[in-house]
Amino acid sequence: MNYSSPWMTPELATFRDAIRRFVDAEVVPHQERWAKQQHVDRELWRKGGEMGMLLADIPEEYGGSGGSFAHQAIVFEELTDAGDMAFGIHVHAIVAHYILNQGTEAQKKKYLPLLASGEMVAAIAMSEPGAGSDLKGIRTTALPDAYGYHVNGSKIFISNGYLADLIVVVAKTNPDAGAKGVSLMLVETRDCPGFKVGRILEKIGQKGQDTCELFFDDVRVPADAVLGGVEGRGFAQLMTELPYERTILGVSGVAAIERALRLTVEHTKQRKAFGQALIDMQNTRFVLAEIKTEATIARTFIDRCIVDMLEGRMDTELASMAKYWISDLQCKVIDQCLQLFGGYGYMLEYPIAQMYVDARVQRIYGGANEIMKEIISRSL
Repeated sequence: MNYSSPWMTPELATFRDAIRRFVDAEVVPHQERWAKQQHVDRELWRKGGEMGMLLADIPEEYGGSGGSFAHQAIVFEELTDAGDMAFGIHVHAIVAHYILNQGTEAQKKKYLPLLASGEMVAAIAMSEPGAGSDLKGIRTTALPDAYGYHVNGSKIFISNGYLADLIVVVAKTNPDAGAKGVSLMLVETRDCPGFKVGRILEKIGQKGQDTCELFFDDVRVPADAVLGGVEGRGFAQLMTELPYERTILGVSGVAAIERALRLTVEHTKQRKAFGQALIDMQNTRFVLAEIKTEATIARTFIDRCIVDMLEGRMDTELASMAKYWISDLQCKVIDQCLQLFGGYGYMLEYPIAQMYVDARVQRIYGGANEIMKEIISRSL
C-alpha cells in the first residue's frame, strides 16, 4: 500500500531530506558516546540551531524557522527513525510554545531567538519527588519579595536538566489558593545562586538524554519572571499547552512503531530457522500482518491529529487519546517485534532491544496514561 500523509507537500519532503541528512551526520555517529556520558554535546544544540530545526514551527519574527507543526513533526519523526532518544528537542520545543502562546511580548523577544539558535537549552520542571502527574500537589514555591520572587523546592525527572539554561518552573506563588495559586516561573540557570543540578539519573532507557533532579534554595528571580506577567495562571497555561506535548509523543510513537516493523520485516527475511526464513512461517506472517494493520491505523490517526494541529482545532481529549493509545501500542508492538528477533532481540547491539527499553517511559511522561483516560472519560 502506497500511503502518503495528507499534510505532506513537496516542500516538506525537501525539508525531511535535509533533516535526515543532518541526523545521519550529526546524531547517529555519536549515539553510543552520548549514552555513556548521559547527555548530548552542547555543540549539537548550536548545530541544530544553525540548521533551523530547534524551533521549526516558531514565527521568524521571534527567531524561529517560520514553519508549521508539520515541520516540527518531521523533525521528531526523523530523530525517532534514526533511533535517537538523546537529543531533547521535544522538551525544548514545548518550552518555546509555552513562551510563544503564554508569554509577554518582552519574554518572547528575549528568549525565543536564543532557544532557536541553540544558545539557550530549555527544560520544564513539573514533577517533584512527591508530585508527578498530580500537579496540584506540588510544593515548590515562588514567593514575592522586594526584588521579585524567591524560589524554593526541588524537581525530579527533568529532561534537559543537566544542560538547561532556561527552565520553566511550576511553582506556587500563593500556596493557599490551590490551582489558582500556581504560576510558571522563567528561571535562568547561568550564574544563579541557590540553583543546583543533582546527578544525572540512571534510567533503564534513553541513556543519552540527560534527566536530573533540580534544587532551588532561595533562588532569586526578577518580578518579570512570571510567564505571561500575571500570577496564578500557571495551571490554566499548563492545561492549554499540554495537548501540544501529548501530540508530539504520539508523533514519535508512531514513528517508532513504523521503524520497529521495518526492522523486524528485514530481520525475519534474513534469519532462518528449521531450514526456512522466519517470514515464511505462518505465525511470523500473522504477527507482522497484525502489526502492519495497527501501524496503519496509528499512522492515519496521528495524521488526523497533525492536520488538527495545523488547522488549530486539536483539543485536550483527542491529544490524550493519541498519547495514551499510541504509547500503549508502541510498547506492545516493540515487544512483539523483539520476540521475533529471539535471543538477538535481547542484545543491546540490536536496535530493537534499545527501542524496547526506550519506549517504556512513553506511557509515563507527558501525563501517565491513566491520567489520559481520566481526561477522556470527562468528555463522555
